[in-house]
Amino acid sequence: MSWKTRNRSFYYQGAPEPDDLAFAPSETALLVIDVQNTYLARPDRTTLDAAGQAAYDAWTPFHDRMNKIVIPRTADLLAWARRNGIECLFARIACQTKDGRDRSLSQKMPGWNNLLLPKDEHASQIVPQLAAKGDEITVTKTTDSALTGTNLRLILHNLGIKNVICAGIFTDQCVASTVRSLADESFQVVVVEDCCAAGTDALHEQELAIINMIYCHVMRADELKAMLKLS
Repeated sequence: MSWKTRNRSFYYQGAPEPDDLAFAPSETALLVIDVQNTYLARPDRTTLDAAGQAAYDAWTPFHDRMNKIVIPRTADLLAWARRNGIECLFARIACQTKDGRDRSLSQKMPGWNNLLLPKDEHASQIVPQLAAKGDEITVTKTTDSALTGTNLRLILHNLGIKNVICAGIFTDQCVASTVRSLADESFQVVVVEDCCAAGTDALHEQELAIINMIYCHVMRADELKAMLKLS
């Protein structure tokens, strides 16, 4: 099953197959979203109590996917984009203040999304394997959407970008929110499914079906490369 028929929700079961996309490299950007040190850090399991070990084990599939699939394939996708003159941009969650008083409400609420990531700390940096090179642009946000909380829309406009390829985490949160914002601004959007992850595979797959065909086209990295016929 190809990207044209995969990841379809109830709404699009009978929809015709989309045409191949024809993206000019000069009008295309690759946006890597929130692959930051904080999300890859893990404690020593042996130091945790029973509840901590259970939580550790619940997150192990995510870490396995990130280290074995998402990060290596995103690194390869970045190399491909750079080789073909596709702009590479990065978004990260980070606050300007040490106490996080400039964060959005969603990042101040209790629970997993309560993120205190001052901009200069190690935890808030993009992982080294996917770091920006040269004058590649990184935007810093305190929102889920990389467009809502930054000047990214203006940057993309000034760069002459019409098409945005998205990778990163989390599929069902910041990736999906960014994709929706891009679609509402009339960018053509591709989500590279094997360069994304959610907390669970079920959440990842569910969100891909929700956003596919209305806000973006979802495909694997190899399908994207084959379709665009670049080096």
